[in-house]
Amino acid sequence: MNTQAPSLAAGRRSCLHSPLRPRGSGVGRRLTPGRGSGRFSRRPGGVPPSPPPAASSPSRPHSRSRSLPGPGPGCASPAGTARRRAARMQAPHKEHLYKLLVIGDLGVGKTSIIKRYVHQNFSSHYRATIGVDFALKVLQWDPETVVRLQLWDIAGQERFGNMTRVYYREAMGAFIVFDVTRPATFEAVTKWKNDLDSKLSLPNGKPISVVLLANKCDQGKDVLMNNGLKMDQFCKEHGFVGWFETSAKENINIDEASRCLVKHILANECDLMESIEPDIVKPRLTSSKVVSCSSCAKS
Repeated sequence: MNTQAPSLAAGRRSCLHSPLRPRGSGVGRRLTPGRGSGRFSRRPGGVPPSPPPAASSPSRPHSRSRSLPGPGPGCASPAGTARRRAARMQAPHKEHLYKLLVIGDLGVGKTSIIKRYVHQNFSSHYRATIGVDFALKVLQWDPETVVRLQLWDIAGQERFGNMTRVYYREAMGAFIVFDVTRPATFEAVTKWKNDLDSKLSLPNGKPISVVLLANKCDQGKDVLMNNGLKMDQFCKEHGFVGWFETSAKENINIDEASRCLVKHILANECDLMESIEPDIVKPRLTSSKVVSCSSCAKS
């Protein structure tokens, strides 16, 4: 089925199964007597005259204003207290920390996607990742919620080793990346997904949320032109919550893919909280008459 290709600026996207004090100087200057003998002449009556004004030193100009000292360390000004109270009220009420995996074959652009997403830059001279690398992204999800994402950039050759189980541990979501210009990397997607599902699951036994990224769409924009429906079906069959055409070079759909994944992770966390919430026995009030105990003795 032939469909018209979307514009490159937007890219193709699909998020399936949408869930839900200053201190003054305070320093005085020492006044020095004027020039001459330094002795004051006595007036009749024995009252000495006022001393002459001190000469100003050219190297230390006299300040005509003095600042009052600020409040001591034990005194809090009302304005400062109000500002701190307002800051506390504006602080986010909820914070989440999630570990996300970025996996896929060697050279598909995993590191480039992370660099673009976290640092907003791109380079075509990245070296191959050895083992695992890390990055942190902070999202202001809504006015009351902050989401911190710990991104684990896992080397493409690690699927053939025994360390992936350690790397996968406690992850809440994942991106699986393939290169649209290299069909073999798409064929490896199912192997990565099966490896992930066999080694990691949520506490309730369900698989973690995974988003598929068709990377380098700026180079292979014609590859997926007529395969949108096939990609939707592929994601449903293999348990992906969505897929996106992405480009780290042109910054296409990377933020959108991340928000799709975080949205599903938040929904999964709500389900987990409900499943582990202990049962609460509530009394049932009925309108039936209270029957007196026959064994109670009446006086």
